[in-house]
Amino acid sequence: MGRWVWLLLLLPWQLNAATPLQVEGARLWAAPDNTRVVFDVSGPVKHRLFSLKQPDRLVIDLSDAAIARGVEQSFNSGGLVKSLRSGARNGHDLRLVLDLNGPVKPKSFVLKPNDQYGHRLVIDLYDAKRSASVPKTQVKSEPAKLRDLVIAIDAGHGGEDPGARGMKGTREKDVVLAIARRLATLVDQEPGMRAVMVRDGDYYIGLRKRMEIARQHRADLFISIHADAFKDTRVKGASVYAVSRRGASSEMARWLAARENAADLVGGVSLDDKDDLLAEVLLDLAQTATLEASNEVAANVLSEMKRVGSVHKSRVQHAGFVVLKSPDIPSLLVETAFISNPSEELRLRSGKHQRQVAAAIMAGVRKYFAANPPPGTLLAKAGVRRHVIRRGDTLSELAQRYGVSMASLRRHNQLRDDNLLVGAVLTIPGG
Repeated sequence: MGRWVWLLLLLPWQLNAATPLQVEGARLWAAPDNTRVVFDVSGPVKHRLFSLKQPDRLVIDLSDAAIARGVEQSFNSGGLVKSLRSGARNGHDLRLVLDLNGPVKPKSFVLKPNDQYGHRLVIDLYDAKRSASVPKTQVKSEPAKLRDLVIAIDAGHGGEDPGARGMKGTREKDVVLAIARRLATLVDQEPGMRAVMVRDGDYYIGLRKRMEIARQHRADLFISIHADAFKDTRVKGASVYAVSRRGASSEMARWLAARENAADLVGGVSLDDKDDLLAEVLLDLAQTATLEASNEVAANVLSEMKRVGSVHKSRVQHAGFVVLKSPDIPSLLVETAFISNPSEELRLRSGKHQRQVAAAIMAGVRKYFAANPPPGTLLAKAGVRRHVIRRGDTLSELAQRYGVSMASLRRHNQLRDDNLLVGAVLTIPGG
């Protein structure tokens, strides 16, 4: 009898050990330049993959694995992927096959469980034809004529990464994309400005890839939009961030270490043929100007956000966020509200509030570029000068500074008296 009891005690362990890994689900996210396929698996996974041609396929072999019923039928194809198939291999392994629309360059990695998902196998597919024909740091040539200002608008998170989640299930990735699209509309309506959406759909983009997209479009400003969260649901308010000095220093070291790939990123000057000291001086000069611009435009945006609702921090905050580290593009990150706060979650879901947030960001951007129009842009064309009123400015002092009469300043800006509103923009008439 003791022998049978011992065997029965061992049986559950033996059954568990023999249970193969399960592929429990499959999801696809199609971005403009890549397609991500995510397989939900029941535990740590061992895999290998290889490509086949005529027709194009990607084969993924999983050791000691099986696929749950209905996974293939529920899989939604898109992007570079036509369909998903599966079959047993060697009696105990699983073969997954992605039928493709063309040749791809695949990349795979595994993710451990987090608060929302279990173990995952992630397959990123890049169009092989496009990768071969487009240089890594493609820069479009610009004509000599005056150009529009380019504002890169980055909606945080996306795809497999939903970001923070509110108590009613609101996902950060959705509300920030809605605000980003509204902001892009306002930018495109502004004379002399053009918006570039870094992410314009429900897909994920790596943090440095977001910076690269802005650089490819020669952006004059990079704005990343997020919605904060905290364990205390009473915490509320917006915040605006620029990169910290420490974060900027670490990025400078990164560029100096690989400066042969950093041509034309610093004021049109290549760093690859400069000695260490000169390269460091050039990059430091460019970075200092970028930091100053980032702080000034961030302060303008924060000032406007105060008109929309409460702010969590009354001053511009500084952190080492990767997306803010471009040495050549002024960058800011706007935490629009705390999605973890029930009342702010409701506001973030409101189209009216989304428009107000977008309008506040646009007003801050407009103020900054009115006072600092980049050379060669339509805003900087001859005869058009603007001044953002700062504390302490007087009409007589401004008239003297710009060499015009007080009467012409009043007339040109339809001023009823000499009182000036801090933050307002004055148009300076020709001398």
